[in-house]
Amino acid sequence: MGAMSIWHWVIVIAVIALLFGGRGKLSGLMGDAAKGIKAFKDGLKDDDTSGSTASGAALPKTEAEKEEQSR
Repeated sequence: MGAMSIWHWVIVIAVIALLFGGRGKLSGLMGDAAKGIKAFKDGLKDDDTSGSTASGAALPKTEAEKEEQSR
């Protein structure tokens, strides 16, 4: 139980190689992830500003939205 088997060492070496191996592989992965998140947020922002669905029809208002407009 106390000794590390060969599989433990393989996993540890793989993690170290992933983190520190090569020319900024980890920073490149994080940059790609950040670009993906930004594109996702921009896509959501575009949907919110258009106010309509892809077919061009407006979404029906909920009771809360109707009540808010009547105030």
